[in-house]
Amino acid sequence: MIVEYRWALGDYERLTALAAELASMPLALLVATGGEPSALAAKAATSTIPIIFTIGSDPVQAGLVTSYNRPGGNITGINILTTTLEAKRVGLLHELMPQAETLGFLLNPNNPLADSQFEQAHQASRAAGVQIDVLRANDDNDIEMAFRAAAQQKISGLAVAAASFFDTRREKLVALAAQNSLPTIYHFREFALAGGLMSYGVDITDMYRQAGIYAGRILKGVRPTDLPVLQPTKFELVINLKTAKALGLTVPPLLLARADEVIE
Repeated sequence: MIVEYRWALGDYERLTALAAELASMPLALLVATGGEPSALAAKAATSTIPIIFTIGSDPVQAGLVTSYNRPGGNITGINILTTTLEAKRVGLLHELMPQAETLGFLLNPNNPLADSQFEQAHQASRAAGVQIDVLRANDDNDIEMAFRAAAQQKISGLAVAAASFFDTRREKLVALAAQNSLPTIYHFREFALAGGLMSYGVDITDMYRQAGIYAGRILKGVRPTDLPVLQPTKFELVINLKTAKALGLTVPPLLLARADEVIE
């Protein structure tokens, strides 16, 4: 079996051309990972090649499938719910820092779901009774400017919105948070393993494993329309106590007790 890879490195504008290039090949299957933009690009590129997606939002609302149980057409996949958990992550950050008056929310404005993420963050801030400053970044320079702005605006903590672009900049984000002594929460465990303070989201490795299982079934002859769209049932809170100590933070005992994994 030959596997062809294409990676946009978080540059959403490249996805249409990359998907079209793959669709022009004699493929048995097209797997679109990294969120809604790649899934939409894949669907636009072919109506005949079977497609499996992994996205963080509702695929019905996105127009990818007809329903969860009967996707229809040539496409199915997994909703990993990353972009629907922004309010939860802001809430966890406030729980860690209940005295904070201002929190930050780092958003990629090029993400098609940015408006929804923006609204979730504001809803969470209103519920917590704190101010939230939205910082926007869609390239490396923007990221650095956002962290400088966070320091200037005396932001107490930062929630990084889920976006494939930020996934490709994991080490940079974690390093800048450390350099600026800024407590930060992310959407995948891998950020906490890299030195980030906290993460809350799905087990992404397991989700991709499920995508691989679907790929195997389709390659054996099952139609995408006969495979329901999957959703995770387990979410994990990871806290890096080593990073907390470096930031001079004491994690509240109740929050620590709820952690699925503690890195010491």
